[in-house]
Amino acid sequence: FFLPQHLDDDAVSGSNWITENNVLHSLSQTTKTTRRPYCGYKQQPLSKREQAEQESLLAAIQWPKPPEGKIAFVQSTDPAHSDFVIVKPGGFFKVGDQLEVLVRMKDFQGKAKQYGGDYLQARIHSPLLKAGATGRIVDCHNGLYKVFFTLLWPGEVKVSVSLVHPSEAIQVLMRLREERPDRVYFKSIFKSGRYSETTECNVCLSGELPVCNFTDLYTGEPWFCYKPRKLSCASRISHAKGGYQKGLLTQEESLFFQSDVNIKRPILSSGPDSVIVKHKAVTDLSIMDRAEDPTVSPSGYYYEDQWRSRTHWIHRFNKSDDITKCLQGKLIHLFGDSTIRQWFEYLTAFVPDLVEFNLGSPKNVGPFMAVDLKHNILLKFRCHGPPIRFSTVFSSELRYIANELNGIVGGRNTVIAITIWSHFSTFPVEVYIRRLRNIRRAIIQLLDRSPKTLIIIRTANVQELGPEVSLFNSDWYSFQLDSVMRKMFSGIAVHFVDAWEMSLAHYLPHNLHPKEVIVKNQIDAFLSYVCPLQT
Repeated sequence: FFLPQHLDDDAVSGSNWITENNVLHSLSQTTKTTRRPYCGYKQQPLSKREQAEQESLLAAIQWPKPPEGKIAFVQSTDPAHSDFVIVKPGGFFKVGDQLEVLVRMKDFQGKAKQYGGDYLQARIHSPLLKAGATGRIVDCHNGLYKVFFTLLWPGEVKVSVSLVHPSEAIQVLMRLREERPDRVYFKSIFKSGRYSETTECNVCLSGELPVCNFTDLYTGEPWFCYKPRKLSCASRISHAKGGYQKGLLTQEESLFFQSDVNIKRPILSSGPDSVIVKHKAVTDLSIMDRAEDPTVSPSGYYYEDQWRSRTHWIHRFNKSDDITKCLQGKLIHLFGDSTIRQWFEYLTAFVPDLVEFNLGSPKNVGPFMAVDLKHNILLKFRCHGPPIRFSTVFSSELRYIANELNGIVGGRNTVIAITIWSHFSTFPVEVYIRRLRNIRRAIIQLLDRSPKTLIIIRTANVQELGPEVSLFNSDWYSFQLDSVMRKMFSGIAVHFVDAWEMSLAHYLPHNLHPKEVIVKNQIDAFLSYVCPLQT
């Protein structure tokens, strides 16, 4: 499938992708062990340990497949025909109990589905209390799904289940991830004097044209641009998003991606959709004693619009002075995409003494810096290295998080927050695993030389999906990457802000950039690690 090619130092060319629809469909049928190394460049060999970890991560996120052969649209999952029932709806429930829900999938003809693989999201909520929490979904592989909720507050608690994508759509997303990693493309400007050229760039490039190899010398992160006709590779001045490929789906496949039919559609209950939950007799404080585990579900819940974590105490930073007091004398680095840039924007808007220093950076891109001289606070934001779908990033500012971490002294006044996920959704998962492996290595080294450094990871979050967005940025892609990230960072001394649950459990419509009430809750969780309550 990937053609071997002549490689020399000046022009490393990538693999040939077969981009017509339906060609080499068998690729998606390959098992985890026989996956080809992604792309035609000489991939850095993995050590035995890295290889084993990668295989176990890929195995952990393997998704069930529908039966072989083409499935007609009418036989795909129809959320309108499907339903759910609460198991023991009239039961006696108290705070801390489990609630079980059974979801039954049907197709457009009303026939029960016989296989799994649909992607669902589920939450419990009490609108009047502004309370909400997510559920844990178990696929029974026979068209039935069990959803388990932990009941965390008293009152009337309502269940909501939605179909994000039918299993038939997930197969398409999987095919695109493996066969069309070029579906978002990038570009760079090369410039010398008055003359400039623009060429296409990506993690990997197809075809026989000569390319510039911008693979990072320290991390080995691959990046290539087609070589400009007249200019040298060294004349690259900027990186930007190029665009999104069109016409990725066959006519039949596009039916699996319809906004009002089968993308994020509610599945209704065939009986009661709520239960009454009573107070616990004794208040049990032991639930807070749990060590932080990024895979605990749910990690928290909303109550009166405030996020309550089940693994650490969150206190509210409602006044700007509270934040100033907490951050006094601190150096805070924010690394990642626009969803952590929201933290920078929130803090500089909310804290009057934290004044943004104009570095002349492009709007929304950065790097950004804010200073409070009186309280000795320095807050910085920098975006992660490519692939990143930002408008224009200067080449000199295109830096990898791992390399930036290697340049940080660290110590008890240094706080680092990282998020990296959204811009990797169009690539095979191996690309993301490699990036996290580099960041993790840098974190471990930093904590080794400066163990008091505080490191926080902000998870992915859910977003609004339509037929277009789903092919590039579906929650399913984000969910897969987020699962990998949580596994790779468990067991090292980092803390988590669970933006995933905080966006999914809330009543506001899903948004790639969650609204301020949700961002404030993320900030409260973040600052509660920086300044834990002295209990």
